[in-house]
Amino acid sequence: MAAGVSPVQAMAAAPASPSGPADRAKTERLAEDLVGKMTLDEKLEQLLNTAPAIPRLGIPAYNWWTESLHGALGALPTTNFPEPVGLAATFDPTLVHDVAGAIGAEVRDLHKLARATGRMGRIGTGLDTWSPNINIFRDPRWGRGQETYGEDPYLTARMGVAFVQGIQGDNPDRPTVIATPKHYAVHSGPESTRHSANVFVSRHDLEDTYLPAFRAAVVDGKAGSIMCAYNRIDGQPACASDLLLKDHLRGAWRFDGYVVSDCDAVKDIADHHKYAPDAAAAVAASLRAGVDNECNGATLTDTDGLAGRYREALDRGLITIGEIDTALVRLFSARIRTGDLPANGGGDARPTAPAAVMTPDHEALALTASEKSLVLLKNDGVLPLKPGLRIAVIGPLGDATRVLRGNYSSALSAPPISVVDGLRRALPNAQVHYAPFGASFTDGDRVPTSALRTPDGKPGLLARYFNTKQTPPTRFAPGAFGDAVAKMTYAEKPVVMRVEADVAARSLDLADVSDHHRVIWTGFLVPPESGTYRLGLAGFNGELKVDGKPFADLRKSGWASLPTMKTLRLEKGRRYPIEVMSESHALSGVSLVWKRIATDPAAELKAAAAKADVLVAVVGLTSDLEAEESPVEIPGFKGGDKTTLDIPADQQALLEQAKALGKPLVVVAMNGSPLNFSWAKANAAALLEAWYPGQSGGLAIANVLSGKTNPAGRLPLTFYRSTDELPPFDDYSMKGRTYRYFEGAPVYPFGFGLSYTRFDYSPLKLESSAKGAGQGLRVTTTVRNTGARAGDEVAQLYLSFPKTPGAPRLALRGFQRLSLKPGETRSVTFSLSPRDLSSVDLDGARSVSPGRYQVSVGSGQPGTEAPGRSTDFSVDEAVPVAK
Repeated sequence: MAAGVSPVQAMAAAPASPSGPADRAKTERLAEDLVGKMTLDEKLEQLLNTAPAIPRLGIPAYNWWTESLHGALGALPTTNFPEPVGLAATFDPTLVHDVAGAIGAEVRDLHKLARATGRMGRIGTGLDTWSPNINIFRDPRWGRGQETYGEDPYLTARMGVAFVQGIQGDNPDRPTVIATPKHYAVHSGPESTRHSANVFVSRHDLEDTYLPAFRAAVVDGKAGSIMCAYNRIDGQPACASDLLLKDHLRGAWRFDGYVVSDCDAVKDIADHHKYAPDAAAAVAASLRAGVDNECNGATLTDTDGLAGRYREALDRGLITIGEIDTALVRLFSARIRTGDLPANGGGDARPTAPAAVMTPDHEALALTASEKSLVLLKNDGVLPLKPGLRIAVIGPLGDATRVLRGNYSSALSAPPISVVDGLRRALPNAQVHYAPFGASFTDGDRVPTSALRTPDGKPGLLARYFNTKQTPPTRFAPGAFGDAVAKMTYAEKPVVMRVEADVAARSLDLADVSDHHRVIWTGFLVPPESGTYRLGLAGFNGELKVDGKPFADLRKSGWASLPTMKTLRLEKGRRYPIEVMSESHALSGVSLVWKRIATDPAAELKAAAAKADVLVAVVGLTSDLEAEESPVEIPGFKGGDKTTLDIPADQQALLEQAKALGKPLVVVAMNGSPLNFSWAKANAAALLEAWYPGQSGGLAIANVLSGKTNPAGRLPLTFYRSTDELPPFDDYSMKGRTYRYFEGAPVYPFGFGLSYTRFDYSPLKLESSAKGAGQGLRVTTTVRNTGARAGDEVAQLYLSFPKTPGAPRLALRGFQRLSLKPGETRSVTFSLSPRDLSSVDLDGARSVSPGRYQVSVGSGQPGTEAPGRSTDFSVDEAVPVAK
């Protein structure tokens, strides 16, 4: 090696070799060589999610914590796609693949920006991502179910594989961005007990429900990473589980990537699970089980000394240097394969706007995804809405924008389109009026640029960034962060002044701004309409002044709290002086929010209905109510989970008042989990499930309501009437849960969805493998659009099994989304493998059981009103299927 050339620079200069096993082996040798040059202190620091730079080896800093569940989270506005439960409703893996590809391109460009600004230590700067969430949404109370692809293992597996392959690219040996399916495994609420829960799960449910999607992501999708969960499974923490990490992941599935822990899951091993006696034993248990990278919440406050637990474990003989090196080789192999390490020293030093972030193509894809995710549940003929109608939009979410984004989404995305604005765009000749609702827990949309003016009258606000007078330490002693921050003082002169669109955390694109700084936004609030407003701040660590007087204070607010808002009267066009101050200490996040409300909602509704031909009620929840480990406790919600399936009481009252006015009522629901739609099913003229549909959600909804888009989404969840129909939330047995094991009559079944056209199916043709049906089966039918307009159909294949212990009532085993013109017919073929034909016995063994099966293909489940065809076939001999 030439003098002065680091090992990483030597890698960059080396010629590229063909991809494949040889390339993978070469990468591992390079990683082994690099790890071999590290000192022990350097090695131990690399085991955490915030890996410091090693300048002498040419290794830049790296933070493994990157999120992109349905859009990249980073320093710039990024494209916000529908929440994953909505993506699941598309029943379109090709679309999910394309969405993930767009997200991966944006993640890579945010990485480039971080390299240019030197802010590599912060969240959202890596070339890996902690997505997708492929846990099974087994219970509608779970607040994080919105992050998943629904309740069915087969649908989740196919969508998960599509996301993994989309974000990683065509070559898993040289991924664009490394995917990290999570949370492995048996993790789906309650949120309040996730750090201490000991989940007892049968071998049947483990193999039948909780593991198939993870197996598919690893075996079929070639995911480069996986995240272990917080909970225990049958006594062992997931991040120290022999069953999960050794027997299945690296044993049966031959996974050769790296494992990252959920944040503080390793800490929980001692602190909450009491599985290990102390912190050193906890990190030893996780490392020896196969966890390579620990996410620790203390890295958010740059706490020093976290690697000391690994040194103590080593000194006590609980772990070996060899085990440390094995983990590091996996991690550095990943950084080499993504190009992170060879890229060191390259690129433009100036922080420029990345070219692949929020492009027109990505924004168009977001709209398409939103449209495809919408599920029409009822239509008595009122839809599509006719041009020229007088439309009254009612409900708290009719003009809302925060609700569109869902959770795990960047506050910085394209200007969101509400339902009322979407209807005005989609139906320019209609009269669209919005009737404000009363104060609600769902209130709190970011004040848009159009309502803000800088001190000199430009759109937006003037932002001034002030660094600290002192140079903060890179790391803080354990427990010293709070006191150190309290003593920080700030320069009188700003290091950066610029006009920003609104109040939001944007400093990561500024190379000159320290991780510890104060930012002050000043300007004017200019309301577009006179009325009563709720105004305040969302997030944490911020203060708002209006007309020079204190108005809202978030300095003591906790993470995920609801916005702090006050009510006041504002006049159209008047300039209200405002100032927002926030301090950032490695973490930041404050938004200026508002909501126009009615002082007499019933009177507003009545007046709007009198002038309308149709009422469009936009109701539902927000991802601030159903959320991750949330502190919010209000009627219907506790700790992030739901305590009821009912629509919030004030919204239900609105619907009943609207129905009584005698005008056709169209209900649009935005939510991330099943709600009880019994009343809407019986009383509304139409019902549209919209999920949290992403930045263009309002336009997508309007396009469906107006008929510009023909809906074809299908429910990836069962919609029940009440939690009384379900087992206890903390019971992880699948008996009585989801369409596969639920014996009752749902309000709307899994797989259900309507269209503005009609489809018909021909009788099924079956072709068995030469070795018998149990070794493989081809199922063919033709689908015909018998209606008067073009539309998409989702052909779903379900199996009913012989009456053997452990077999589900019914199971999805294939689906295809296809577009058909009026009168067009298309042949559809499903090829079922032994795994597709198999079921799981009570001992957890998977096989194709001998006996009589029924196969059904149609628009939904057999036995419902969905059109389709069914036939029987037999399997003569049992066919074992591997784990």
